[in-house]
Amino acid sequence: MPEKILVIDDEKEIADLIELYLLNENYSVFKFYSALDALNDIYSTEFDLAVLDIMLPDINGFTLCQKIREKYNYPIIMLTAKNEETDKITGLTLGADDYITKPFRPLELVARIKAQLRRYKKYNFAAQNRVEDAVITHAGLTVNTRTHECFLNEKPLALTPTEFLILKILLENKGDAVSSEELFHRIWKNEYYSKSNNTITVHIRHLREKMNDASIIKTIWGVGYKIEI
Repeated sequence: MPEKILVIDDEKEIADLIELYLLNENYSVFKFYSALDALNDIYSTEFDLAVLDIMLPDINGFTLCQKIREKYNYPIIMLTAKNEETDKITGLTLGADDYITKPFRPLELVARIKAQLRRYKKYNFAAQNRVEDAVITHAGLTVNTRTHECFLNEKPLALTPTEFLILKILLENKGDAVSSEELFHRIWKNEYYSKSNNTITVHIRHLREKMNDASIIKTIWGVGYKIEI
């Protein structure tokens, strides 16, 4: 079955253009020009990915992102008309996996959607056939790479796919510092990283907040992040 993509943008031309490119890639597109019109589908349909405009006239994209994260962990890409770090950081903090600034090239958006879907499929399917080394434990953390569950002191942690993968990579490299650039490329598998990109920083902060413990993931200034042995 084709992957189901939710697209919400009140700019009809942009929404229609995104739909056209996604249909050409054989995705199933659920397109809405209004957040309110999309709410029923958001609550009743488990999509594979959502593309949300931030500046919507009825319910903004940040609120929609929160509503989705209350129930689902599929990837979310935010569209912003502003090239402002605050918008990007807010979206990532609320659980978005990526963002793209308008105006954008449709093919770049398609590439990012494909990258997110590959990662999401890997979480949900590819690892299910691997039994060896499926569970990683450390300092009260238990990460099951086969079921994609995470517990801290036996309490479940609700992590987005991006947060889960960051934690998994750091745990697999315990004792070694992993740079933001390496984390970025291992997660997104492409080259749109720049030194000013603080995407990883925001996800690390969100992880620390969810774990209610900033000491598990240590910042190695000028290098990256690591989990001590």
